[in-house]
Amino acid sequence: MTVINNKPVRYLLQAINYSVFMGMIWYFATSPAVRLIGDDEARITIAFAHAGQLREVCRRLSQEELNELPPNMRKLDDCPRERSPVTIEALLDGEPIYQAILQPPGLFGDGGVDVFYSSKILAGDHRLSLKMNDSVRVEGFNHSFEQQVSVDPAQILLVGFESPHGFVIKGADN
Repeated sequence: MTVINNKPVRYLLQAINYSVFMGMIWYFATSPAVRLIGDDEARITIAFAHAGQLREVCRRLSQEELNELPPNMRKLDDCPRERSPVTIEALLDGEPIYQAILQPPGLFGDGGVDVFYSSKILAGDHRLSLKMNDSVRVEGFNHSFEQQVSVDPAQILLVGFESPHGFVIKGADN
């Protein structure tokens, strides 16, 4: 029985296969042009996580109420876990672009909500107004923000919320 030595043929076929594979990767990485945003457009993104305030204030238990509880359950304050829904409204140049009432998630309604909105806008100067209510004990909006912003073409205007400071804008000349 004779054994034919075909190692050079195998190496040549492997080189051809690798070259075709690398050529396909190079083509799909450079050639198909994808434009997600126009030349005169920008993007506004509102994204943050926030927990609404507690629905009810904590109340101090009386001595009689404490005595009725088992010793391992005695604590001075009774604080409910349920949080308020978060209502948010965003206006761009006086026109509403986003409105939502977000209920707190979780088994007991005690979780924080995640706010995410993203949309294309025309590049240029705009008047951005944001309002949010995170407490059922407050009428109207308890957080508000209004500012003139300038957005360049293909720029992303990112709006966040930080509890001590309020709304924060990143990515614009403001």
